[in-house]
Amino acid sequence: MGQRILIFRLLVFLFCVYNLSALTKEVIVGQAKVIDGDTIHIGKDKIRLYGIDAPEIEQICSKNNEKWKCGKSARLKLIEKINQNKVSCEVLDVDKYKRKIAECFINKVSINAYMVLEGWALAYRYYSIKYVREETLAKKNLKGIWNSEFKVPWEYRKK
Repeated sequence: MGQRILIFRLLVFLFCVYNLSALTKEVIVGQAKVIDGDTIHIGKDKIRLYGIDAPEIEQICSKNNEKWKCGKSARLKLIEKINQNKVSCEVLDVDKYKRKIAECFINKVSINAYMVLEGWALAYRYYSIKYVREETLAKKNLKGIWNSEFKVPWEYRKK
């Protein structure tokens, strides 16, 4: 009987610890400054949008043999989406560059999902498969960079 009580107390303790950690998840809220298509700053916090990878700021894509600055376009689309709205970011991790990895929202709508769905970022499968459906739709509908030829951002960074 004593062993059952001990196990019960342990389970209650673990349940409380789990729920407490869920309640203390870091959330950053404020006006965002857009750095590129997948990075923002809110105050002193550098935030990398979780699970997505946008073209690098200097990255060039081509359409019908004409080059265009798709990295800058991705940044502009994120600026346009945020447009002075307050951004709320749920921090999931911190990367090796000390950036907070987060899913960010405007009025409960995921900015991360928006960027992929509109074709301005790709699902970053190396870290997550969360936005694969949005990428499939963007590619099918030739949205954003999907209407051009481009190097995936992680390959572009290698060179």
